Amino acid sequence: MKGPYFTSRRLFQYFLQGVLVLAPVSITAYIIYNMFTWLDHLIPVYINLSGDPAKPFYLPGIGFLLVMAGILVVGYISSFFVVSRLLSFFDHALEKTPGVKVIYSFVKDFSEAFAGKKRKFQRAVLVSVYQEDVWQVGFITNEDLAQFGMMEYITVYVPNSYAVAGTLFFVKPGRVRLLNDIQAADALKFAISGGVVEVEES
Repeated sequence: MKGPYFTSRRLFQYFLQGVLVLAPVSITAYIIYNMFTWLDHLIPVYINLSGDPAKPFYLPGIGFLLVMAGILVVGYISSFFVVSRLLSFFDHALEKTPGVKVIYSFVKDFSEAFAGKKRKFQRAVLVSVYQEDVWQVGFITNEDLAQFGMMEYITVYVPNSYAVAGTLFFVKPGRVRLLNDIQAADALKFAISGGVVEVEES
């Protein structure tokens, strides 16, 4: 009885170990593949090698390269003064257009909060919101709340685990501990992963 039971348990352990090894690789490959496919089909390129107009040959990868090249070109051109002024004009126009401004302003502000010049998710903290001895990973996003009549408060964004959403809290600075030895990106990964990602101190 002990032999088969021991073998079954070992097989089950090997199975779990295999899942732990393959799952991160498989999920990462799946996400990268889908992103590549989506970008590649934004500008599909067909080449006719057979001479039959009804049977074009799809060349994978060219669309992806064209999208990447297009983004680089736009980034390069936008650095020039004249183009920068034109982009500012269109940016201002979109922010004033009824209906469009809500979506455009939200996407723009959210993008800049992560990767733009106005990056807000750079000051990782621990914040105590619900109880004094219970802490959550968050990010200070605003320290000037005069427009809300709350001069003694700051805003802290707390990301949810395994989600892209989060919660914004108005708290007093005394409820916050700065994480000076942890990179903001590492703190964000730690919070979103539910605390399973290891954090390296800087």
